[in-house]
Amino acid sequence: MKVTAHLERRKNTLFSFEILPPLKGSGIEAIFDGIDPLMEFNPPFINVTYHREEYMYKKLPNNLLEKVSIRKRPGTVGICAAIINRYEIDAVPHLICGGFSLEETESALIDLQFLGIDNVLALRGDPIKTESAFIPERNGHTYALDLIEQITRLNKGIYLHEESKNNQHMSFCVGAAGYPEKHYESMNIKTDLKYLKMKVDAGAEYITTQLFFDNKKFFDFEARCREAGITVPIIPGLKPITKLAHTAFLPKTFHVDFPDALSDALSSCKTDADVNKVGTSWAIAQSQELKDAGVPCIHYYTMGKSEAVRNIAKEVFC
Repeated sequence: MKVTAHLERRKNTLFSFEILPPLKGSGIEAIFDGIDPLMEFNPPFINVTYHREEYMYKKLPNNLLEKVSIRKRPGTVGICAAIINRYEIDAVPHLICGGFSLEETESALIDLQFLGIDNVLALRGDPIKTESAFIPERNGHTYALDLIEQITRLNKGIYLHEESKNNQHMSFCVGAAGYPEKHYESMNIKTDLKYLKMKVDAGAEYITTQLFFDNKKFFDFEARCREAGITVPIIPGLKPITKLAHTAFLPKTFHVDFPDALSDALSSCKTDADVNKVGTSWAIAQSQELKDAGVPCIHYYTMGKSEAVRNIAKEVFC
């Protein structure tokens, strides 16, 4: 079932979450161990991230260095199939621009369609760690907008290099990313919303936001979207703070701010346990306020750890 169908049929705010593929060498049980504790909250769908290649230099016997491409977290499509098979719920794979040519994107979408997967979250993706800025694949997409446009064409039966009018129409429900505090590359909120509106006009049917810690920024973002003519459902994304390292990592990596009340509380924390307590309490309050406001779904970024999200969901969704 499409994400939008789940949102239309809901009676209350839905619960969903995102998982990471495990590091290469781990088994599928590592995924199930993270999902099982959250199934009591009846997620209608689970997102699975996609991680592009990284590069390392391998020393050869002649002391020269060979540049080697590696993927540390493969398996997105297989994990989606495993989720559907084991839990009989929908899986939403992330599809990114980085590392894909147009032909490879089309082939990936054909594979997903054959597996009965009819949802994708279309993203540009981050630059490779060794690159200062995003560099598209040769004959690949530069922006998420371009990717959404290709998916929309396939939904109309328009394939690359094919002239047939009898092609199978795909039926993907496409999600796009939204940024309550704007994308870090955008000049300002206004330009960020302009590009988001373009993604919706190109075929995105719902928006899932980047994580945030100040609900006011989400409500302001939502209002600005509506003023800009964006009418699709907007799903807020939350990430509980659980470690001391998160206090520096999350603002730096995701370009988000902590509200004063949260930063003050975190500043007095001495251990990971202290941070976990503060972060979980904050996420519970955030979630309850969003639920009371009638958001269609609250989406949690687990980063492979389910305990904190389970503790939040027990307070909000039970």
